[in-house]
Amino acid sequence: MPAEANRADLSAQGGEKMGEMGEIFWWVVFPYLTLAIMIVGSLYRFAYNQLSWVAPSTEIFEKKWLRIGSPLFHYGLLFAFIGHVMGMVIPIEFYRGLGISDHLYHDFAIYGGGVAGLMVVAGAVILLIRKMTVDRVRIHATFADFFSVISLIIVAGLGVYITLVYNTTVLEYEYRTTIGPWFRSLFVFRPQYELMTAVPFLFQLHVITAFALFASIPFTRLVHLYSVPVHYPLRAPQQYRSRSRYRRKRI
Repeated sequence: MPAEANRADLSAQGGEKMGEMGEIFWWVVFPYLTLAIMIVGSLYRFAYNQLSWVAPSTEIFEKKWLRIGSPLFHYGLLFAFIGHVMGMVIPIEFYRGLGISDHLYHDFAIYGGGVAGLMVVAGAVILLIRKMTVDRVRIHATFADFFSVISLIIVAGLGVYITLVYNTTVLEYEYRTTIGPWFRSLFVFRPQYELMTAVPFLFQLHVITAFALFASIPFTRLVHLYSVPVHYPLRAPQQYRSRSRYRRKRI
C-alpha cells in the first residue's frame, strides 16, 4: 500500500510538472517566439524586399465591394486596436482613479468593442468574398493573402463572440486583472504566466491565435500596417480613367 501511494504521488507530481511546463510554453515561450519572428522577419523583409512592403491597390480591378469592405475593415481594426490598448496596456487602477466604475467600463467595452469587432469581421468577410468571386482580384491574390484574411476573421470573430455573447450571457470576465497584467509583464521581461492559468479557455484561445497572427505579419501583406497612412482619411480619392475612353475623346 505505501508503494502504491508513493507511485500515485509521483504520478500526480509528474502531471503537475507537465501542466506547469505547458503553461510556461503557452504564456512565456510562445509569445516571445511569435514576437521575435514578427520583429526579425519584418526587419529582414524591410531590408531585402522593400518593394513588397506596401500592399498594392486592387481598386482598378473592382471598386464597389472594395469601397464597402476596406473602410469597414481598416477603421474597425483601428478602433479595435485602441480598445485593446485601453484594456490591456492601461492598468485597471488608472480607471478607478478617474472614478470610472468597472460596470461603466464593461458597458463601454461591450458596445464599443462589439461594434469595432463587427466592423473588422464584416469588412474582412467582404474582402474575402471579393477575392474569391472577382476573377481579376483572385488572379492577383496569393495564398498569404487568403491566409491573412481568414486568420483575421478567426481572431476577430473570437473577440466578437467573447465581447457580445460570452460577457453578456455567461460571465462578465474581468480580464484587466489577469490578461492585462500578464501582457504588460512580457514587456518588462518578468512574465507572470500564472495569471493566465485560470483564464477562461475562449480568452486563452483568442490570445494564442492573436500572437500566431503577429508571427505571420512579415510573410503576408499585413506587414503594411507598419506604414499606417494617417493622412488617408484626408487625402483626395484616386481617379482611374479608361485608356480607351481617353483615346476616343482625342479622336
